[in-house]
Amino acid sequence: MAGIVSDWGLDKATLSLCAAKICRLVLAEVVRDEVEENLLLHTKRLQLPDAERLIQDYHRLIRLTDPELVSYPGKDLVRASRHLIRHAPDVPVLLSAIASNPDWLLTHNTKHFTRLVARRTSLHIGTPADFFRILSGIFQ
Repeated sequence: MAGIVSDWGLDKATLSLCAAKICRLVLAEVVRDEVEENLLLHTKRLQLPDAERLIQDYHRLIRLTDPELVSYPGKDLVRASRHLIRHAPDVPVLLSAIASNPDWLLTHNTKHFTRLVARRTSLHIGTPADFFRILSGIFQ
C-alpha cells in the first residue's frame, strides 16, 4: 500500500517498473483485497477530493500494471500448509506466491516472511530495498 499512498519511495518505484512493463506485477487476490480494504480505511482520514484522487490513482495503477492475478488458495490447502509460516493469516499469501512462482516476493513483513520461510518454499523473498540492491548490481 505504501507504493500507492506515498509520494515517493522504493515501493512506488517498484510499481512504476511494473507500470512501464519492465517488471511484471503478480498480484494475489488475497493481497489485492487487503490493499483495497486498507486504502478504503486510509481514505476515511482524507478530504473527499484527496480520497477520490487516491482511489482514481489506484485504479489507474491497476490498469497500467495489468497484473497477473493469482486466485485464493483452497481452504483445505491453507489448513494443510499452516506449518510453512508462523502467522496464520499469511498462509494464503504465501500459497499464492508458491502457485505463481514469481522471481521475487516483495514484502516489508520480514517478521513473518523470513529466510526460513524462503528456504521452505524456495521463494526469493525480500523487501523493495533488497530488490533494488540486486537490480543495481546488474548495472555495475
